Amino acid sequence: MNKTSLYQAHLDAGAKMVDFGGWQMPINYGSQLEEHHAVRQHCGLFDVSHMTIIDVAGEDATDFLYKLLAGDIKKTDVNQALYSTMLNEDGGVIDDLIVYKQSDERYRIISNAATRQKDLAWILQQADDFKVTIEEQSELSILALQGPHSEQLLNSVLSFDFSDLKKFRATQSDDLFIGRTGYTGEDGFELLVPNNQANGLWDKLVQAGAKPCGLGARDTLRLEAGMHLYGQDMDESISPVNCGLAWSVRKNNYDFIGGNVIKTQRQQGADQRLVGLVLSGRGVLRHGQNLFNNDREIGVITSGGFSPTTESAIALARIPASLKTDTLQVEIRKKQLPCRVVKPTFVRNGQSLIEE
Repeated sequence: MNKTSLYQAHLDAGAKMVDFGGWQMPINYGSQLEEHHAVRQHCGLFDVSHMTIIDVAGEDATDFLYKLLAGDIKKTDVNQALYSTMLNEDGGVIDDLIVYKQSDERYRIISNAATRQKDLAWILQQADDFKVTIEEQSELSILALQGPHSEQLLNSVLSFDFSDLKKFRATQSDDLFIGRTGYTGEDGFELLVPNNQANGLWDKLVQAGAKPCGLGARDTLRLEAGMHLYGQDMDESISPVNCGLAWSVRKNNYDFIGGNVIKTQRQQGADQRLVGLVLSGRGVLRHGQNLFNNDREIGVITSGGFSPTTESAIALARIPASLKTDTLQVEIRKKQLPCRVVKPTFVRNGQSLIEE
């Protein structure tokens, strides 16, 4: 079982540890609810060092990533981040990731933990015809500082003014790589730091007031924000067009792996669409629950759970693109319970977006 450099710090803070993608990771430090609210109202700190960091460098780096990724890397500026999917030949999602452009010939990819070996093998295989080097950066840790007070707190700890660093931009300061990105629907930063400096930075941020948060709160935060979880909301069996990620795929050129399939799907129209659900009564919405419309099974919940911010049961779900309805029924314990169909973003910047 893999452990991050902060493993002992988590134990010392009373974390409950679980296996996540082959890593021992904190699920919470006591109250997942308090951790969730800390991020929405103040500032939370996550260890996400289990995620995969891959550096792509060389004279063909831009052309390679233009082929590899469905997003438009050629429109990405130096020190800008791009969210993209990486597709197979059939247009299915191998993974979703963030890529930072460090220079015209150097990029940094951050992808998911559970897909590490698959991603690396795929990227290396596709790189054969390009003048690039592919290097995993396992000597770096990733700390995610998230919440409305994260800029103020980071300024105080690093004695630097981050107010000019816009969202989805990055900067390098000595050994520290800082991106204004996150997975919570709040303002925040992801800090890449050498493993031997991770504990020192973690301690300083906690002492300054950041609340340690586990993967449990990370999941409820991203669900409220309508952010996809790989392996649940999408996988290799579904394309970005059919899972609510069409916005992340470039339209001007389909010369990427899986591009021909995506072009055809766009021309013909999506078969499925992603919606948000809010349970009308009591109960819990979960991944894998079936959805019905007038007693006909029409879809499935891909991610679900209790939303601490809105105090309701919410979910992301895939339903037929042609189905226009304000209500659906979800099957819970062999009973069909009513749900409202809403936009698949429930909370942004601490505020509920669910219309009453």
